Amino acid sequence: MPASWVEHAPRAFRPWLQLMRLDRPIGTWLLFWPCVFGLLLGAAADERRFLEWHDLYLVVLFGIGALVMRGAGCTFNDIVDRKIDAQVARTHGRPIPSGAISVRQAVLLLIAQCLVGLLILVQFNLFAIILGASSLLLVAAYPFMKRITWWPQAWLGLTFNWGALLAPGL
Repeated sequence: MPASWVEHAPRAFRPWLQLMRLDRPIGTWLLFWPCVFGLLLGAAADERRFLEWHDLYLVVLFGIGALVMRGAGCTFNDIVDRKIDAQVARTHGRPIPSGAISVRQAVLLLIAQCLVGLLILVQFNLFAIILGASSLLLVAAYPFMKRITWWPQAWLGLTFNWGALLAPGL
């Protein structure tokens, strides 16, 4: 029995979907829910109900953004860690170390994902744009945190929860 829906996708798409970790959606949820909770907190601070069309629009934007930017983070991580991943039994079958996707192809996918994220981000106010763009510093540092600390997941936790700071001001 297939382990995930990605295994049902056409064979040519599977490495791309795996590179974005769409076969493991928990990371997308971990990125999405702090954004929604931030939106709820913002609505509560404004003393309004969270039932307007604009609220639903923001939830959809954050949903797409979480999916795409989590994929971008995983793609970047795999580009940076490709040599290490090739030597580790758990990760040697990932798309880049296995040769299913070249580094150049992965970089192109990363650029495409970031452009989609940018299209979403520019629909927000200036404060949210600056705060959202600054989260890329956390994302870019994550692969290197694994090399300098025993607690890289704490750094990843900051990264995943950044949306809780971003959303209330919308």
